[in-house]
Amino acid sequence: MYDIAIIGAGPAGASAAIFAAKAGKKTLVIDNGKGMTQRA
Repeated sequence: MYDIAIIGAGPAGASAAIFAAKAGKKTLVIDNGKGMTQRA
């Protein structure tokens, strides 16, 4: 079981995941894999 689930790994989601992990929380990040560089 995870403490935090973050939907979207953009700048805000990635930052939230880093801060949560540093705080010792078990973190899950879910992303669709269609970032800005992959859409072009």
